[in-house]
Amino acid sequence: MLTRFAPAPTGYLHLGHVANAIRVWGEAQAAGGAVLLRIEDHDRDRCRPEYEAALLEDLDWLGFVPDLYPTGAFRAGRCESRQSDRGDIYTDVASQLHAKGLVYACRCSRKEVQGSRSPEIPESGSSEVPYPGTCASLGLPLEADVGWRVRIPPDSVTFNDRWCGPQTQTPRDQCGDLLIRDRRRHWTYQFVATVDDHRQGITDVIRGVDLLSSTGRQILLGRLIGRRTPATFAHHGLIMKSPTQKLSKSDRDTAVRDLRAAGWTRARVIDAALRGLDSSPP
Repeated sequence: MLTRFAPAPTGYLHLGHVANAIRVWGEAQAAGGAVLLRIEDHDRDRCRPEYEAALLEDLDWLGFVPDLYPTGAFRAGRCESRQSDRGDIYTDVASQLHAKGLVYACRCSRKEVQGSRSPEIPESGSSEVPYPGTCASLGLPLEADVGWRVRIPPDSVTFNDRWCGPQTQTPRDQCGDLLIRDRRRHWTYQFVATVDDHRQGITDVIRGVDLLSSTGRQILLGRLIGRRTPATFAHHGLIMKSPTQKLSKSDRDTAVRDLRAAGWTRARVIDAALRGLDSSPP
């Protein structure tokens, strides 16, 4: 078993991240497996070096020690498990997909995609709008100012989530052709997470239930890039700020850094995260 803890340095770690770390390290320990640390800093607009430094410090303070890529590997400079240092890998995988005729250029803005929902199609409780394929047959060149999309087949994906049970998703109906690089040349989360989980040999993905809907498309994309056997997925409940709002990195009253400054001990932070997990649905 090889699982991963993969925070994005877009803010400080909060109790929700601690809850995920408890699950990740707990499951790995129970299975005699290992934990890989990955820094998911693909969003160059929001990620900051100071946030990465803080999350590494918080992990050390909390006592979560990765088996692969310890915190010192990131402090030393370039690291193979930091996404901003893996650009050549993403370019290589995208080139392979393009050679198969699976990648095309898209000039649509997010606003244009959001405005494409047909009024006859109910939202089914989701704010996600599937890409309608506007640019799929235009043959636009893959220039710097266009997005890159992968053609997603209409296959349904069935998987058994360890905590949420059997799931069936049809990614094409959920999201349409998948954006893998945006018009500002930023790789997208769905693409880099899928590539990294495949290339790094992740066998178990343990994460919050807010990412459950991403699983089918990541399994399907994994097939397209050559992954024969998908990872096992386990989605746990979230610590909620309110009945309808999860914790975010702007919630300073739950940020590990601020709790430490307020005099909280490591044991108190872990206990608060555990109590939050106990009260959250799977």
